[in-house]
Amino acid sequence: MGSNNHKKRETKHSHLIQGTLPIIYVIIWILDTQIFSFSNILDSFIPFFARLVIFIILLSLALVLMKLSLDALFEGMEPSDTLIVKGILDRVRNPMYLGILLIYVSFIFLSISLICVALFIVVVLIYNKMVNYEENILEELFGDDYLTYKRRVRKWIPKLF
Repeated sequence: MGSNNHKKRETKHSHLIQGTLPIIYVIIWILDTQIFSFSNILDSFIPFFARLVIFIILLSLALVLMKLSLDALFEGMEPSDTLIVKGILDRVRNPMYLGILLIYVSFIFLSISLICVALFIVVVLIYNKMVNYEENILEELFGDDYLTYKRRVRKWIPKLF
């Protein structure tokens, strides 16, 4: 299977979207938390040390999810011709995207910016739209196997047991 088939499995311009969103988010986060302090009024209610611990835990969890996702999905250089349901993909259908979203959440906890919370909601909606598009393609590629997988494994919330 060639790399053109890999591109067909992704939302159009997904790399541009995924590259631009964090840049916009970080710029807004810096402007709000470090320069203008528009909406980080809740910072005083949660001690910085507690926010830092939550940030580190969420960021670590995000990186672990992303690593496990890479290990499961990209053993070879090309996308698989078969449905991959092993490893972390047996627990959650979108571990890479979930990891990315957890990075956003970790920054929200680092400095509780209400503007970034609102922006995060937009980011989640964008990622959900991308996932829906990609899952439709996987349904076309893998048919009933993917539908069975979809019923068994959650889209965003990992199944722990």
